[in-house]
Amino acid sequence: MVCIRKATVNDLLAMQACNLFCLPENYQMKYYLYHILSWPQLLYVAEDYNGRIVGYVLAKMEEETNECHGHITSLAVLRTHRKLGIATKLMTAAQNAMEQVWFVLILLQVCFFTRLHGVQICIAVKIADN
Repeated sequence: MVCIRKATVNDLLAMQACNLFCLPENYQMKYYLYHILSWPQLLYVAEDYNGRIVGYVLAKMEEETNECHGHITSLAVLRTHRKLGIATKLMTAAQNAMEQVWFVLILLQVCFFTRLHGVQICIAVKIADN
């Protein structure tokens, strides 16, 4: 049994260990810290019943272009836990979080625009269920 949950700062060492064990492209701890400080809602871990991190996903939002979009930086699952759908669950969690963040970014950009031009606008956004 594996639980998918948001990552915390306490998970970063285990995430890095998972990365070192699974992938050829490795990151220094400061990169994990940068991600969790910049996009804390977009990092997820897969934790087994013993509390061990067996997979993770690092995601971020690209906000520098005119079109806001998400990006998966790294995804890893320990070999012992592969073929169980864990990577799919991690990706789904990250994608759902990105969709929520994207709507928040749009609202923040609209609020900034209205303050800049001195216009007060009430905005109501309804997110349709898929």
